[in-house]
Amino acid sequence: MASRIDVSIEHRGPEPEPERKHPNTCPSCHSHYKDEELDANMRVCPQCGHHFPVRARERVNQLADRGTFAEADAELRSADPLGFFDLRAYTERLAEAEVSTGLGDAMIAGGAMIERRACELAVMDFGFMGGSMGSAVGEKFARACERAADRRVPLVCVTASGGARMQEGILSLMQLPKTVAAVDELREAPAAFISIMTHPTTAGVLASFASLGDIIVAEPGALLAFTGPRVVQQTTREKLPDDFGLAESNQRFGHVDAILTRQELRPYLGRVLALFERNGN
Repeated sequence: MASRIDVSIEHRGPEPEPERKHPNTCPSCHSHYKDEELDANMRVCPQCGHHFPVRARERVNQLADRGTFAEADAELRSADPLGFFDLRAYTERLAEAEVSTGLGDAMIAGGAMIERRACELAVMDFGFMGGSMGSAVGEKFARACERAADRRVPLVCVTASGGARMQEGILSLMQLPKTVAAVDELREAPAAFISIMTHPTTAGVLASFASLGDIIVAEPGALLAFTGPRVVQQTTREKLPDDFGLAESNQRFGHVDAILTRQELRPYLGRVLALFERNGN
């Protein structure tokens, strides 16, 4: 007698939608804030000190003396030399990022004063395609180095990036040696380079100019690694420390000079810029 096989079909209703948290809900202590409450505290959670993301122009306002930032190269835009298309055209993604952020690309740069000390200031915006570095970002950074070298003033750079921009292929990877060479020319001027790494600073940006600062500081809890812990753990099949790749472990290994809260950063930069000014860069 042939054996009987029971096949049961489980009928399920539609999957419940995941609960959407308000963007101003702290992921660490789950406190809720209004926009004005976070803005008044530089987008840092007053309860636990978690640092929320900051857009590039807001970061400029936090660091530069009022009215002193003069943006340069605002007209620079990324091209689409490969005609790249995945689920959508690269040009469409660029246009969407420009509309949502109000920026031409993932970096803004220009001359500024911080605590009455002259410098060049370059700031990345993770909201523009994950702060990825394409040709326009690499060019903006290189030009910022050139201006700092010509003026003999320090370059202050704030990074927040997922790395090289895949839609530009090898042209994006070429920005790594290009930005490294720009830092080398800046040092020959001589002029100082101060690197401020925020969450996250990873992959091609970490592996190029972000790690080359004469002084390197980071925000608390920022991920500073070539790749995230999940990918490393899947590749190595080993348990990683809880603080793998975070600013705190980088400082422990000597990769970061200081970890500073946003409230501490501007006064710190003022003291550092004064130090380089007194010593003729």
